[in-house]
Parts: sequence; structure tokens; C-alpha cells
Amino acid sequence: MADDSPASYEVVVVGGGPAGQMAAMYSTRLGHRTALVDRGGGRAAMMQEVHNMVGIREETGGNELLATGKEQLQEYGCDVHRDMITSCSSAEDGAVRLCGNGDNYEAEYVVLATGFNDVRPDPPLPRTGRGLHYCLHCDAHMFVDQSVYVMGYGESAAHVALILLNFTDEVDLLTRGDDPEWGEDTAELIANHPVKVVREEVTGVQNGEDGWLKALEFEDGAVREYKGGFAMYGADYNNGLARELGCDINDDGTVAVDDHGQTSVENVYAVGDMAPGHNQVPIAYGDGAKAGISIHFALRDFPREPENIDEAGPVRSEEVPGIPDELLEQAVDFHTYGE
Repeated sequence: MADDSPASYEVVVVGGGPAGQMAAMYSTRLGHRTALVDRGGGRAAMMQEVHNMVGIREETGGNELLATGKEQLQEYGCDVHRDMITSCSSAEDGAVRLCGNGDNYEAEYVVLATGFNDVRPDPPLPRTGRGLHYCLHCDAHMFVDQSVYVMGYGESAAHVALILLNFTDEVDLLTRGDDPEWGEDTAELIANHPVKVVREEVTGVQNGEDGWLKALEFEDGAVREYKGGFAMYGADYNNGLARELGCDINDDGTVAVDDHGQTSVENVYAVGDMAPGHNQVPIAYGDGAKAGISIHFALRDFPREPENIDEAGPVRSEEVPGIPDELLEQAVDFHTYGE
């Protein structure tokens, strides 16, 4: 059971994916006592290869990307906790209290980066990342001039199948025995584009010697070869903590935020996949950076506002720099170059 005495920080980031790590990076480097609380796993950890990241080779996997990020955060002085936050509340003094399985935490500002879980179709399925994908903009490039499928029966599945025609002329839309739920306008689009709707259920998966998808088997006995494809069954947003704190939630389950990730609750931010927008690693990094900078503007000591100067007087030289001693020492050590 967690200790009743919370670990106190200026900023606590909940969630160790790309958005959470970048928010913690900016908060720490800008001089604020910061903790990253991460339960492990997540969508980014499942990536076989990292795509669309300039400067990062595609042979880099999600686990390696996240592990490197945590090492960097610790080098800068961020506390990284392997823990799962189970509940939270706002205190009368404005702080946010967070209860974890391992420890309790208290923060002036909280960044929620808990993401979402893709709703998986029923098996049989190809292996995630080796024939089963969820992000069109991440992975469509992999299927240029290849045979691909889209699993689903709603509007999103139909539109993803139509968009894939920009990359290949072999696109099948697999409803897997479910009745299509797209509207008449979408049905008209499908009828006027070379997308084949396959209604039979999938009964088996064939993989090549390398472990990647080779073909899918169907209940009518057909075997159709595919390089890979996309499952479009929606998302289950991990917005429980945001709801506990009273944040406004959009109809689709995302958390309502402004351009910097600020939620409807003061001092609470939401970034990455749980906020509206494209679910991309580069965008998640940008969301985290913007939130970290916004929090720094609110927390930084200087310049002292005119009304505070009237109360506390001019800033004295011994009051600067405005960074905690432990982070100051860490920064000096980090940037000490050999003579």
C-alpha cells in the first residue's frame, strides 16, 4: 500500500509515452521539480519500427525509443517512477493529489498523458506490427503497391479503405460478418472506387517464415494474400483521471484542451493520444513540448510581476537563478566540459 505522505513536485506527468516524456523533458530542463509516473506498456511500446521521425532510423523500435527517453529524463534530473495512478483529487490549496499503487504524489501542475487503447477485433488476427496496424498515417507508406485489407464496418473503416487507394490498387474492406454501418453517401463512394468489400468472417491467418502476415483465410474457403492492413474499430480513451478531476470530456472520449494542452481544470493538462487530433509520435512530442512551456510560463519566478515587486521588493542577486538547487547542480554537472 502507498505511503500516506505524498512525494511533492511542481509538476507530475502521468504516462510515459512520447507526449508525457516530452512534457517532462521541457518541465525538467526549464527548472521545475518534475516526476514522470509511468505504468509501462502503451501504444508506443508496441511499435515494431518508428516511422515519420526525422533523425530516428526506422530500425528503432518503440521500447528502445521510450527507454532512451527515460534515461535522458533521469540525466536531466527528472524522477521517473514505475507506478500506476489509480485515483486523484484536487486539494483546497490548489495542489493535485495522486494516489498510485506504489506511492502517493502531490503536484502544483499535472500533465495527463494516459492515451488510449485501440479496440481490437476478435481473433484470429495477424500479429500487431507484423500485419496488423492501427495508424494509417504512420504505416501507409509500408504498403505502396501492395495488397492490403481494412477490418471494420463503420464510416472510419470505409474511409481508410478509400484513402489507401492513394498508395495501392489492391484494397479489400473486411466486414467479418458484420453488417456495414456506413451511410448512403459512403456506400456510393465505395461503389465508385476499386475497393472490394469482403463480408465473410476470417477463420485463419497464414504467416511467412519471417513472422509477417502472408494471407488470411475466410469461412467460404477463400485464401487472400495481404502484405498487411488496418483494424478500425475505434478507441477506448484512458480518461478516468481526467474525469475524476472534473475535466471536460468530448463526445468521442478525448479530453477537451486548448492550444497548449490546458484542460478546463486549472493546472491540469492533457497531451498526446488522449487529446483531440492526429495520433502521431511527432505530434505527441509537440503536444508535450507546448504543455511543458506553458507550465513554465506559469511557474517561473522571473521576471517578477509589478504587483509582486510592490509586495516583495526588487529582485536581489542572491535570489537568482530561479531554479531548485538540485536541478541547478544537475545542470552544471551535465554541461561541465573537460578542460
